[in-house]
Amino acid sequence: MRRAEQLFDIETRECGSPLADRVWRAQSVPSNTFISTAATHWEIVIWRHAAATYATLRGPETRATAMPIPVDAEFVGVQFRLGVFMPGLCLAALVDSGISIGAGDTLQLGGSEWEVPSYDNVEVFLGRLARAGLIRYDPLVADVVANQATGLSRRSMERRVRRATGLTVGVIRQIERAHDATRRLDAGSSISDAVADAGYADQAHLTRSLKRFMGQTPGRMVQEAR
Repeated sequence: MRRAEQLFDIETRECGSPLADRVWRAQSVPSNTFISTAATHWEIVIWRHAAATYATLRGPETRATAMPIPVDAEFVGVQFRLGVFMPGLCLAALVDSGISIGAGDTLQLGGSEWEVPSYDNVEVFLGRLARAGLIRYDPLVADVVANQATGLSRRSMERRVRRATGLTVGVIRQIERAHDATRRLDAGSSISDAVADAGYADQAHLTRSLKRFMGQTPGRMVQEAR
């Protein structure tokens, strides 16, 4: 199997809202499954299939998994910024999971109905959620992950990060390092260079990490990059 970025023609743009990093869209490809890689963020995914519209909240992912690809479907996704959370949603319960929030022209969030956003008007949708108090941002998360001083105890920092991400600081850093190594290998770096540049102890450590978080070995990545 191949990772989503290897398989799909994914169109992305930066989000004009400080609550999200990017907006993306894609269409089905003639393959049954793809590798959904580990991710520190959560997102809203909207897809249209057989004249029907569906929406799901997908949580952070702590491992690579095989995901089915519906035939002739169109997808739009909103990838939230690390540290953005919904006060009424336990992100820890959403880790490695997802919940349906709509099957039609509206989304169900916070006990209210919301118009399904499009690829081009996500910012309006996010602004409405923020004004309704359904979504917030905790800037401390980025500081903690970057190992910057916060003035809080380790326990307090971990509690804030887990509330806003559903993950521990350690897991976030491991996933981000795996993505860093993958970008290097996809760009043509050797395995030994990826080990050193991404901060792994040795090649065996890199291999275990990429198999868990990315679903592929370094050797497979190097082969496909060629």
